[in-house]
Amino acid sequence: MKIHFFPGHHFLRELSSILFLSMLLPPASMQAEQPVRKPVVLTERARKLHQQCLVIDGHNDLPWTMRQKAASSFKQADISSPQPQFHTDIPRLRQGNVGAQFWSAYVPSETRKERRAAHDTLEQIDLIHRMIKRYPETFEMAATADDIERIHKSGKIASMIGVEGGHSIENSLSLLRIFYGLGVRYMTLTHSDSLDWADSATDEAKSQGLSPFGEEVVLSMNRLGMLVDISHVSQETMDDVLRVSQAPIIASHSSARAIADHVRNVPDEILVKVKKNGGIVMVNYFSGFVVPESAKQMTDMFQKRRELKQKFSKETEFRREYNQWKSKQKMKPGTIHDVVDHIDHIVKVAGVEHVGIGSDFDGVSSLPIQLEDVATYPLITQALLDRGYSDQQIKQIMGENLMRVLREAERVAKHLQKSENESENTESDSEKTKKTLPKLRK
Repeated sequence: MKIHFFPGHHFLRELSSILFLSMLLPPASMQAEQPVRKPVVLTERARKLHQQCLVIDGHNDLPWTMRQKAASSFKQADISSPQPQFHTDIPRLRQGNVGAQFWSAYVPSETRKERRAAHDTLEQIDLIHRMIKRYPETFEMAATADDIERIHKSGKIASMIGVEGGHSIENSLSLLRIFYGLGVRYMTLTHSDSLDWADSATDEAKSQGLSPFGEEVVLSMNRLGMLVDISHVSQETMDDVLRVSQAPIIASHSSARAIADHVRNVPDEILVKVKKNGGIVMVNYFSGFVVPESAKQMTDMFQKRRELKQKFSKETEFRREYNQWKSKQKMKPGTIHDVVDHIDHIVKVAGVEHVGIGSDFDGVSSLPIQLEDVATYPLITQALLDRGYSDQQIKQIMGENLMRVLREAERVAKHLQKSENESENTESDSEKTKKTLPKLRK
């Protein structure tokens, strides 16, 4: 005998509410706290393997930290001895077995408004040269991939320069060539602000990617053998660069957007194109770009930055208000595992040949646990071993991939220099570019 039960209206409403709420809640497996991942423990096997690696970091902001905290003086902050207020000093570089380093010649993009971006960038390039000259037993300037190999074999740290932001060339291809002559081997096309010829990921679009002059900048970099860096740029700019560039590109300090949703990270559709281009994405360590929750906070911070920029016309007022607001924001640091999650994802989407390390040490305010300074690179090797990467794959990630990109960029440059007339941005040529380049603000 079947029993039929006809519930009343109140019961139905309650049941509907329960069902609706249950749809909003995550599954029980997701409601439980995520298991805490254990700290990485360095083994003798990983230590020996790490010693065999040519470790190359794509981005270190020690030069800017020296300018800000030590008046650009190596007497005031002698990095041959421990400098705990920095992420970087020579003893810890040796602990980390760093074989080559791209030192960032960064100046704020606001400097272009006063037409002093090139001036300040030259000072930063000079600081890097002075550092190399002051510590000749540790550093040597490298101009080519062969130089890196030779210097590394000699026991020194091969040093290269990356200019962080196209504002530094002040719309001049002549300055671009001068920077190359001074040792600059990559340039990030933008920093936090869009330029007249390239859009930033964290500002309003002006060109919906690259302008015609922006395309000429990219091709000029190809002809020189200077790597084109797509960190900081908008997705539209990334697309344009990958369409225009005849050489492999890099993202010197960016991570995977699919893991931490922030515009500073690289989306999967771009990762696929980077693979086709032969380039490399060098994973950033900054908590705000690698930890999912912290990436949300960083998105809010960039929005606040835009709001305050519109509110305050004076740079000093903007900086004061923004730094005051920023100091109150607490960010989850994450751990080394968060960074390796990004490496894993890029390997899955683009392949192990297209990922590297671009820590952003001394340029960020929050770092994951176990990645607090330049001494910690061996732990990345250990974490990759723990996840099943082979010795050869780890060597690729730690530096060989970037060496491949450098060699290919050098090959392309030689080919282009033979087959094309190099664009010369003389005074008359500058007049010609004005047709596609808006006037600079004075």
